[in-house]
Amino acid sequence: MDSANLHNRTEQELLEANRQFYDPLWRDAYLIEPERFNTWPVVCSLVSTSGKQLEVAPGLRPRLPLKDTYFVDISEPAVAKLRARGANAVTGLVSSLPFPDSMFDLVCALDIVEHVDDDNRALSELSRVAAPGAAFLLSVPLHQSHWTAFDDFVGHRRRYEPENFLARLRDYGFIVEQSAIYVMKPKSSRLLDLGMWFLIHKRKRAMWWYSHVFMPLGLRFQKKLDLFPGMIDTELVSDVMLVCRKDGKDEKRCM
Repeated sequence: MDSANLHNRTEQELLEANRQFYDPLWRDAYLIEPERFNTWPVVCSLVSTSGKQLEVAPGLRPRLPLKDTYFVDISEPAVAKLRARGANAVTGLVSSLPFPDSMFDLVCALDIVEHVDDDNRALSELSRVAAPGAAFLLSVPLHQSHWTAFDDFVGHRRRYEPENFLARLRDYGFIVEQSAIYVMKPKSSRLLDLGMWFLIHKRKRAMWWYSHVFMPLGLRFQKKLDLFPGMIDTELVSDVMLVCRKDGKDEKRCM
C-alpha cells in the first residue's frame, strides 16, 4: 500500500487499520515496564512535580508509572494486559477522551497523533484534559519527504513539518520547553523490510523473535535520550520527542 492510498482512507477505515495491526501485536506481546525505557529519567522528572497523570495509546510499552496513571488505548488486548498488571486502563480514542476538562497535570502521547485522521481534534482533546501549567510529553515523525513503507505498515496518516507543527502546538496552548531525537524504527532499511515481511507472512515466528531477541536487545543497547532546550535542529531528524508546557491561556478548540 502506498501513502496516497493511506491518505484517502476514511477515519473509520484508518481506525480499523490501526486495530488490525496493533491488536494482534499486543495480543502476542508482553508488557514492558516503563523503567526499562530511555524515557524514564525525563518521566521521573515530570512525575515528581505532577498530580494526576494520563498516558494515551501506550499499548504494552507504557512510559508513565503503572501506578497512579490513567491509561487510554484503542486496543482491547493492550487494555486487558494493563489492567492485569493493576493499571487503571480503559478503551477509548484520543479524539474523544473520557475525562473532564483540566484533569491532568501530566499528559503523555507518544507515537499517536500521526495515526489519527483528525489530528486537530486529537490535539484539542489532549489540550482540554491538560490543566494550566501541565506538562505534555509527545513524539511525532517528521518530514513528509521521509515517508517510507514503514509509515504505511504501522498505520501513519502523516509526517509533520517541524515549524508547522510547533505553530499548531502553540494554537492549543502548548509551548515546547525541551526536545530530543526519538528513534522509532531500526536504521537499517533492509532489517526493517525483513521484519515487516516476517510479521506479514510468518507472524508467530516473527513475534517470538521480537519478544525474545530483538526487543531485549533494543532495550539493552538503546541510547541515552539527550534533551536540549527548545526545539532541536530537525533538518536531519526523522522523529522527535517534545516536552511541552500548557500555558493556561484559552486554547483553540476543534470540535
